[in-house]
Amino acid sequence: METATTGLTFRDATDADVDTLVALIESAYRGDASRAGWTTEADILEGQRTDPEGVLEVVKSPDNRLLTVERDGTVVACCQLEHRGEYAYFGMFAVSPTLQGGGLGKAVIAEAERQARETWGVREMHMTVISVREDLIAWYERRGYRRTGEMSPFPYGDERFGIPQRPDLQFELLVKPLV
Repeated sequence: METATTGLTFRDATDADVDTLVALIESAYRGDASRAGWTTEADILEGQRTDPEGVLEVVKSPDNRLLTVERDGTVVACCQLEHRGEYAYFGMFAVSPTLQGGGLGKAVIAEAERQARETWGVREMHMTVISVREDLIAWYERRGYRRTGEMSPFPYGDERFGIPQRPDLQFELLVKPLV
């Protein structure tokens, strides 16, 4: 029986992956394509989620890894891991909308945590999530992340991060021990 984790290959992204990864990230969060999955932000943000320059910056940065997940030669998910001293930052997480809800995201985040712990010896994983995304925060809580109540502002006016459709957007820090 094939499961969500059957046949997955995890590798670091290269320059050649940038356009594919931008398309994946956009499809998971923005526009009508994102509505096929449950992680869509289409109702709270329009415009882009990322761009080739932003993805390439992560690929090239020595303190970052852009973990790329393939099945049968097709990119199906990705996430950013950034080494920040005592902890790693988890971001740019995307799962193909048509594959969401089947356990692929759980497998990706578990592998990301394992790699951050083994590669850098970090004891915590941090991430920021738009605070109004209650369903997404609940999903992370089921994976062991806890809400800190620590908020940071959404970059209103910087269209590289999207065009907000409401005035109350902010990021909440979520933290998980990796010991």
